[in-house]
Amino acid sequence: MDVKNEILDYASQVLKEEADAVNGIRQYLNEDFVESVETILHSKGRLIVTGIGKSAIIGQKIVATLNSTGTPAVFMHAADAIHGDLGIIQPDDVVLCLSKSGNTPEIAQLTPFLKTNGNVLIAMVGNSESFLAREAKFVLNCSVAREASPNNLAPTCSSTAQLALGDALASTLIKLRGFTPEDFAKLHPGGILGKRLTLKVSDLYKFNDVPMVAPNAPMQQVVLEISGKCLGVTAVVQDRKVIGAITDGDLRRMIERNPDYSRLLAQDVMTKQPKTVSQDALAVDALELMKSKNITNLFVVDDNGEYLGVIHIHDIIKEGIY
Repeated sequence: MDVKNEILDYASQVLKEEADAVNGIRQYLNEDFVESVETILHSKGRLIVTGIGKSAIIGQKIVATLNSTGTPAVFMHAADAIHGDLGIIQPDDVVLCLSKSGNTPEIAQLTPFLKTNGNVLIAMVGNSESFLAREAKFVLNCSVAREASPNNLAPTCSSTAQLALGDALASTLIKLRGFTPEDFAKLHPGGILGKRLTLKVSDLYKFNDVPMVAPNAPMQQVVLEISGKCLGVTAVVQDRKVIGAITDGDLRRMIERNPDYSRLLAQDVMTKQPKTVSQDALAVDALELMKSKNITNLFVVDDNGEYLGVIHIHDIIKEGIY
């Protein structure tokens, strides 16, 4: 076997072992998981997540997921906890402690304080016979048979199992809280995710000119309207409603077919029943409509179907939504 194939085969084996490890911990989902979810859900305090080493890193990711999905959570490193950071933990808080072995000295020193303080302790542990497992009220077992590293030493399968179980915990809480995309957007106002969930057509189209002509407008007026408004299109409007569209492409095709177009009117050239979008629609939905119809503009209308303006695909793309 050449080196290239050996590398790919081994990498594939690592991924398989980690996938098997995640699949394997499904058998440990039990009443303790249910009680843990319900305790966190009904807690009057926060969820304090703690751990040491690689477990601490996984704990930080779990905290980030929880905070972004409606469950207030704080990360506290177990080593810092026993050197002054215990003040973070309040009596109403629930504590989730991550540890592969469940027997680290920091965890052993932290546990008595939690009992005295009246906190509910949930252990996410890889050793169900460990000190942490014995002391916790609820145990989330994430034991794995071995690590995927060559010497069975570096946390690979074990840390992946912790991460997956943390996702299961967070996602279950999302479902039980009825956490909606709108709720998610409120917590992500600055990023692309937030824009996809909050940015509306009405936030964008108002910056464009409003090209429109009447059905009986002569072609010279149509040409001037399209070129003057710089959107490559004009609406044909009657009684404030869009009844047609004329694009610069329509003009080119018209000239090819009718060199003498001076007697033509807008209604002779327009495409009837063009696509429209509500001003209250999400910009991302407008983008998907444009993509599906292979067009670059949509006419914006209000609740009564009256014409308001035009949104161009570039208006949306420049916001980083694509």
